[in-house]
Amino acid sequence: MRILFVGDIMGRPGRQIAKRAIAALVDRGGIDLVIANVENAAGGFGVTPEIADELLGYGIGVMTSGNHIWDKKEALPYIATEPRLLRPANFPAGAPGTGRYVATTAAGERVAVINLMGRVFMTPFDDPFAVALREIEAARAEARVIVVDMHAEATSEKMAMGWHLDGRVAAVLGTHTHVQTADERLLPGGTAYITDVGMTGPHDSVIGVDRDVALGRFLTGLPARLETARHGLRFQAVIVTVDARTGRATGIERLNLAAQEVEALAAQAAV
Repeated sequence: MRILFVGDIMGRPGRQIAKRAIAALVDRGGIDLVIANVENAAGGFGVTPEIADELLGYGIGVMTSGNHIWDKKEALPYIATEPRLLRPANFPAGAPGTGRYVATTAAGERVAVINLMGRVFMTPFDDPFAVALREIEAARAEARVIVVDMHAEATSEKMAMGWHLDGRVAAVLGTHTHVQTADERLLPGGTAYITDVGMTGPHDSVIGVDRDVALGRFLTGLPARLETARHGLRFQAVIVTVDARTGRATGIERLNLAAQEVEALAAQAAV
């Protein structure tokens, strides 16, 4: 089984390249499930029902999120009725939606996706390490293959989660910082790990934001409206290969594709 996990999709530019890349990779064959972090898909802040439906139309099977999930108020009623859009499972009780979803591939294999959020340098919600074990236990009743999106700021916290869940899940994949790390590996227990999958969107920017606006804030300390950048599009993701019989990963491949590379893939798929 091959699972494509797409790093944080940033605004309209991110959606545009994600659409092309996902179609090309799926057409190329061998992708059983597409998961994507979408909490920045609407102008860099949050996601709307219309955009979430658009992303599902790209072939994304499960959408994860993080601290920006409530930035668009329209998301609150939507997430309560659309189980494929997750919010972190360790949000306080009473938050709409859920942090776990079990997807079924075209081959009939079931994959549980769990969304967690860190507490270091972020809002200190419920303990993600304890919640992770609880969610995994519940997921095992439905699926052998389990993938975790660990949405966190601190690399140490993400790495700790990777070791905490090694041998318990197929993959622990970090999101949130929008900077792809080069530490993809298989942990000893058979869990694929990367500290941050990266950002799908404009890289001639400051983590997806117009660089002049972001730089101005650093130089002057004055508030300014953050706008999504437009140029230097890249598609960042990982492909995790999993033994569906054991639920353990057998490989992880990091993708960092410029727009022209995505177009080349699309051209190959069209032949």
